[in-house]
Amino acid sequence: MSRRLVSLTLDTLEDLPRPCRQCVYWELDPVSADRACAAGDPGLEKEAWVSQTLLEWGSCGKLIYVDGMPAGFVMYAPPAYVPRSMAFPTSPVSADAALLMTANVVPAFAGGGLGRMLVQGVARDLTKRGIKAIEAFGDAKFGDAADPGGTCVAPADFFLSVGFKTVRPHPRYPRLRLELRTALSWKSDVEYALEKLLGSMSPESLLRPVRPAPATRSTAG
Repeated sequence: MSRRLVSLTLDTLEDLPRPCRQCVYWELDPVSADRACAAGDPGLEKEAWVSQTLLEWGSCGKLIYVDGMPAGFVMYAPPAYVPRSMAFPTSPVSADAALLMTANVVPAFAGGGLGRMLVQGVARDLTKRGIKAIEAFGDAKFGDAADPGGTCVAPADFFLSVGFKTVRPHPRYPRLRLELRTALSWKSDVEYALEKLLGSMSPESLLRPVRPAPATRSTAG
């Protein structure tokens, strides 16, 4: 099973799940987002936001492909580029951090560590730019049937599971932080070697039973 991490561009933007491709929750302030949705084509606004951010700041997202299929993505930017970031009760984002706006893994590929790979890809990119940390607003009630809310804010539990720490608690939208030096030290050499070994095997070879070697008779001297 091959996994490939690429940067978000106007071309790869088309590989986002359709609801996410049309979503401008993060890219616009609440009033402008409602207006764009009412106009009928918020996808144009999202494309314009990605284009401007790429031009002025650089890479603002990562996509991961499994065997050539889009399997998940993350988007991130300085909080100044993310109008929605000021609408949270736990804002503002720290001055030394970039905001991880959203993270999404296609359900068919969930549980395979792709979310961690995406976050680590973001960490590598931001470290090269001299940024010290990633912050995110998590949804502490994500998936709660009694309080469904939206799906544009990733679960707080996801961020905690990949190393984020809560820096400002809230019953619904805690703000979490990941120091980049922590993110880049996740993999030990042993884990990396194991991943390379498993990645070089086809699923068929992983499932094929190993046959015992034929017994040999020892000869008496």
